Amino acid sequence: MKRLLSPFLAGLMLGIVFPVLVVAAEPEDTFTIPAGTSINARLTTALSTRTNQEGDPFSARIVDPIMDGGIEVVPAGSILEGRVTFVKEPGHVKGPAQMRLLAQTITTPEANATYSIMAGLQEAEGAEGAKVKGEEGTIQGPGKSKKGTAVETGVGAGVGAGVGAIAAGGKGSLYGLAIGGIAGLIHNMSKRGKDVILPQGTDLTFMIERATTARRIPKPAESPAPPSP
Repeated sequence: MKRLLSPFLAGLMLGIVFPVLVVAAEPEDTFTIPAGTSINARLTTALSTRTNQEGDPFSARIVDPIMDGGIEVVPAGSILEGRVTFVKEPGHVKGPAQMRLLAQTITTPEANATYSIMAGLQEAEGAEGAKVKGEEGTIQGPGKSKKGTAVETGVGAGVGAGVGAIAAGGKGSLYGLAIGGIAGLIHNMSKRGKDVILPQGTDLTFMIERATTARRIPKPAESPAPPSP
């Protein structure tokens, strides 16, 4: 009796264990985008410190695929979306315009899957005079031109000296020089600095701040071609 039951018990145990082994051998249907991964995208929404406020959305199109272990997990053409998190308009006396962007989601075109991310800006190419500075990825505007300030002050001083010389001779030219220089400086101080302007087509590089793990969503199966008549 024991000899008859042994094969039966062995088969029963194999039937119980085998599915577990098969499931354990299957790879997990997830992928991870590590922290520090760069995302290259092209802006599809124009942004400016003159017109935008904190909380405004923006979108960009990813130009380079994102890989995980040699496998493409985010194809080129996917949509990157996020928010403007900080806006500072340019000042009259000092302080250039500033703006910060945070990328929050990626939507793939074919599978129509949306993944949540957190990525700060690292570079912006195509924005005239603007540069990305600091760990927070602040886009800083060009500010006022030092050369322009010097020219306007010099012109004002020259005009003032000429008027002073005509009015009171050589001594008057000294007074005119000082007054003209101050007038030129005040005029420059009253001028507003330049805004940060990111036109459509600006190339942006974001960096993933913390690892993102998501479930891999397969592409939808293609519909079979209709039979030829």
